[in-house]
This record gives sequence, C-alpha cells and structure tokens, in this order.
Amino acid sequence: MMSLHDWAESKWLRQHTTSREEIAGLLGIVERDLADAGQGISADWKFGIAYNAALRLCTILLHAEGYRPERTLQHYRTIQALGLILGPDKRADVEYLEVCRKKRNIIEYDAAGTVTDRDATELAAFVVELRDRVLAWLREHHAELLES
Repeated sequence: MMSLHDWAESKWLRQHTTSREEIAGLLGIVERDLADAGQGISADWKFGIAYNAALRLCTILLHAEGYRPERTLQHYRTIQALGLILGPDKRADVEYLEVCRKKRNIIEYDAAGTVTDRDATELAAFVVELRDRVLAWLREHHAELLES
C-alpha cells in the first residue's frame, strides 16, 4: 500500500502547513453543512451538502498530516487518503464515500432526482460518525490544531 509520502513523490499531493484557524474554519463548514442537510430541501441537495461535509473531514485529515491534493482527481485522492490516515480498517468507509462521490457527480453534473431521502439521511448520519472519529484522531495526533 502506498503512503501519503509516496503520493507526494508521485506529485498527487503537495506539502501543506495547516493551522488551528484553518482546521476550525473547515470544522465550521462541516457543522454548517450537517445543519443544512437536515433542512426541507431536495434529496439531491441534502446529499450534496452531506457529501461536502464528508469531503471537508477528509481534507482536515490530509491538512493535519501536512498535505493537500493536487487539482487532478482532487476529491478522489482526498477520500482515498482517509484509509491511509485512519488505517486500513476504514476501507469500507472509503468505499462508501467513493460511491457517494460518484452519486454526487451524477446529481451535480448529469441528472436530478437520482438519490433518495434515505440516501441523504444515511450519508448525513455517516458524516456525524466520521466527524466524531476525525475529532478523536485530531485530539490524539494533532491536538494543537484544535481550539481549546
């Protein structure tokens, strides 16, 4: 299995220095998106908003480890990094988010109404659990990036 360092050597990632303020800003987006995803809007938008929150959580992991993805395949690599950072036991989470990424691309670029309220609710619940895991990981590995 490749590492984040290997990805950087392949020019898929570049070095990035994050800050407490940047992580707080990204966590603020996650909280806003989770709140908005529960509102009376279409299943497509609920799903898209919850997907964005999941992507931000994966971005937080990458930034905390000192990387950011290059433009090509940015969402794909950001999601794949979840397994490299949180461990291979999170493979099912990566696969689930990859399915969500593909669904999000369809509703964003190709066709409306292809996800259900159940899809959106399931993703939002997943994001709440992922947020808790990411926060626990941050506390353990990069506590200096969390606001007191």
